[in-house]
Amino acid sequence: MNADNTDIRTLIAEDEAAGERLDRWLAVELHEFSRSRIKALIEDEQLTVNGTVMTDPSAKVIAGARYALTVPPPKPADPKPEKMDLDILFEDDDLIVLMKPAGLAVHPAAGNWTGTLVHGLLYHCADSLSGIGGVERPGIVHRLDKDTSGVMVVAKSDPAHKGLTRQFAAHTVERAYIAFTRGAPNPKTGRIETQLTRSSRDRKKFEVPRDPHSTEGKHAITNYQTLTRFGQKPDAAIGTGLAAKVECRLETGRTHQIRVHMAHIGCPLLGDPLYGNRRGTLLATSETGKALKDFRRQALHAAILGFEHPITGAAIRFERDMPKDMQRLEKFLEHL
Repeated sequence: MNADNTDIRTLIAEDEAAGERLDRWLAVELHEFSRSRIKALIEDEQLTVNGTVMTDPSAKVIAGARYALTVPPPKPADPKPEKMDLDILFEDDDLIVLMKPAGLAVHPAAGNWTGTLVHGLLYHCADSLSGIGGVERPGIVHRLDKDTSGVMVVAKSDPAHKGLTRQFAAHTVERAYIAFTRGAPNPKTGRIETQLTRSSRDRKKFEVPRDPHSTEGKHAITNYQTLTRFGQKPDAAIGTGLAAKVECRLETGRTHQIRVHMAHIGCPLLGDPLYGNRRGTLLATSETGKALKDFRRQALHAAILGFEHPITGAAIRFERDMPKDMQRLEKFLEHL
């Protein structure tokens, strides 16, 4: 990031990328940007190849070439209400609980200035959202990654916002996620407690510091329990699964926490484009390979959300099954 907030992304094309269409390859490598956004940047002379400006999005990738994509600083605007089908589980004058589908960004940000949950909430709630989060995040108390599905709560009044924020800060909110991992955790049940810091190599990623005694970053705790193991890893102890269905319960709620923690113990989430291993694996040689290739998001679902109603004090708890794409993935894994 330059002093003027211009973001320059530099990539060296690997041999396996040779011959791919340029905008398609960049959209995979820089997954936070849509292909249409990347195409527009290329046509706007924002891409160089080995120092030479490239303006053809359909050009073929050159192995070993150095690509530098310049992303100008965003020009945010107040989000406008957009009509959207929301899967509402509960609503009163103070809060709204809903199911967020995978693929829906929670609030406006680079690459997602329209079509976010905030836009839909502004339409649904009119002027009743809490203003504490500011114009870009009204009512947002916590968030789920764009490609994570699951239960969310949003504040409609300022007192509710403050009350929910206190509960999240005190770690009294019950949050349980279902994840499918590459490999199975060992031991089957455990507690992962580390610091999380932003990666020095990729500003979109977070990581566990190499020094286990480091105090950099933020403290993060994930408790996990293996629900099911799938397949048997060759030349390994009996019960060493090729994949697993895991329940993760959060004590803290850091950005990408589950994704980083599961990768840290050698079990990245299936489909995760940021922390998962995209190279060939034993899974890719099975009948499940195509299913995994077609599953284009991290296999993570926020299944349970429980908290105290910030105004009435009533205990509220919601539990929702995995969406259909994860259910289909589980059926494929059962045949490993």
